[in-house]
Amino acid sequence: MKRIPTQRITSRRPSRRQARWVGVGALLAGAVLPLTLQAAPARAAAGPDGGDVIANLFEWNWSSVGSECTNVLGPKGYGAVEVAPPEDSIRLSGSHPWWEVYQPIGYDLNSRMGNAAQFAAMVTTCHNAGVKVYADAVLNHMAGNNNTSTDSYGGDSFNSSTETYSQPGYTSADFHTSPANCPNSDLSITDWNNQAQVQECDLSSLEDLYTETSHVRQTEAGYLNSLVADGVDGFRMDAAKHINASDMAAILSQVNNTTWTGSRPYVYQEVIPGSTNSALQPAAFESNGSVIEFTYAQDLKTQFTGNIANLKTFGQSWGLEPPSASTSMVTNHDTERNGSTLNYKSGANYILANLFELAWGYDVPQVYASFDWTNSDDSPPADANGFVSNTDCSNGWFCTDRNQGVGNMVGWHNAVAGQSVANWYDDGTNFISFSRGNRGWIGINNESSAKTVTVETGLPAGNYCDVIHGNLTPSTGACTGSTVSVATNGTATVTVPAMDAVALYLPSAASGTVGESFGVSETTSWGQNVYLVGSIPALGSWNTAQAIPLSSSGYPVWSGTVTLPANTYVEYKYIIKNSDGSITWEPGNNHSVTTGGSGNGSLNDTW
Repeated sequence: MKRIPTQRITSRRPSRRQARWVGVGALLAGAVLPLTLQAAPARAAAGPDGGDVIANLFEWNWSSVGSECTNVLGPKGYGAVEVAPPEDSIRLSGSHPWWEVYQPIGYDLNSRMGNAAQFAAMVTTCHNAGVKVYADAVLNHMAGNNNTSTDSYGGDSFNSSTETYSQPGYTSADFHTSPANCPNSDLSITDWNNQAQVQECDLSSLEDLYTETSHVRQTEAGYLNSLVADGVDGFRMDAAKHINASDMAAILSQVNNTTWTGSRPYVYQEVIPGSTNSALQPAAFESNGSVIEFTYAQDLKTQFTGNIANLKTFGQSWGLEPPSASTSMVTNHDTERNGSTLNYKSGANYILANLFELAWGYDVPQVYASFDWTNSDDSPPADANGFVSNTDCSNGWFCTDRNQGVGNMVGWHNAVAGQSVANWYDDGTNFISFSRGNRGWIGINNESSAKTVTVETGLPAGNYCDVIHGNLTPSTGACTGSTVSVATNGTATVTVPAMDAVALYLPSAASGTVGESFGVSETTSWGQNVYLVGSIPALGSWNTAQAIPLSSSGYPVWSGTVTLPANTYVEYKYIIKNSDGSITWEPGNNHSVTTGGSGNGSLNDTW
């Protein structure tokens, strides 16, 4: 009798040093649908609101994903959500390890995360919230040939020992064999630089599909098209390294355009680096879509447990794939367990690394949110039959996407899109700050004590919400937390708490902001300076401590430009701050203005 392994089957990865960090999980095909040749897959991911950040809600059930799209992902500006493999999968007796979903049985959409109707409803709900849906797709293999289970979550019949799967209609002719395909008689992979072994032998005893054949290609494309018909916008291709790139291209050529936006599905592939064979390196797969950046995640762990000042040059020169062809991450379901990357157990380092990823803007970023675990095989919270329970972020789940700083940095990331990194500052060790052009600034303190710095932010003068510690309402500038004042020369004095961050930004033009230039002629004495204060948060809400300092470069005219919400009535006054700390208010009635709907305005006042 064959036995069920005690370790996970789908994601057992040898060390990277041995160039054997093989991919796991799986995406598979279903009923054959009418197929038409299509163009190459999309190479960029952006939601209708322009956001591209992917929230990877690993093994959340479908109702919980839909709720998260409505209540968190859409409002925060996430561009897409990645969901677990939605196909039917094997069900083992006992504890139901998480990797069951990476052993497909059939391509109908009845899984441990919910049934087909719940899946379709989730996709619609996420679209209504402005969020795309990317499905984890397992095309490389079916279930493990070394287990004895005959049970599945969706009820599809199968027999691993004879390689028969009723729902997709696979028989033994649809799998690689030895010696015709795999040179090893036991179908194992022993040389991780040998292309034939990596792509035609069995990964971790999983039955390797014969993707060179038209039947397998059509069946798998049929499965992907069934997901597209439900509204799915893209795919994470599990274990893509173990599928010949030409086979993947042939499958994708038969996949239809998406139904929501009419574009090609966004494709990002699990291709773990380390092989010396060029045909197995990430670059060999870029013609089929983006590749997931494992090196990026590993490097972040090295720096955030070492010296983050090194990140000043972080990019392609570090050996990363080109930003146009990669999808970055801080961690995922495999790397958080094997220790190669940071994870939720890393505490503040993990959160800070997520903030950096969103701020740096190298490529398409992912934010990973999943469940707590003690042993690497642990199941997500589930009922006795293995069906995943609703997500409770206070009990059994770690919802990184909901972290206030991480969630608000998605809006920051969207607002600075297209802006280059500028105004870098570091203390040589573990404090860094930088701007993205003149749209956003962040300071990250990876040290054990608070840090106060005066730095160039690149931002126009004004009071800015620290979105790490408060929520910003872009249309009004209202902030639930602390604010930071930026002077007319673009500098700010900021205190960043230990193992924490401060982030400021201008909401995107779509949020409704305008630049307003203020100028007032007033003769002052030595030690006196003129400030601007007004009725809205951007002008300090009449709090003189939050007033905007003006420049005297054109003395006796004091001036400055402040970003204000568009189409908003504002009252304001000028004040003088004296050297002894006292305040002299401009006499008379308040000035008032209604800001315009776009562009910049100019106000020239008399004291």
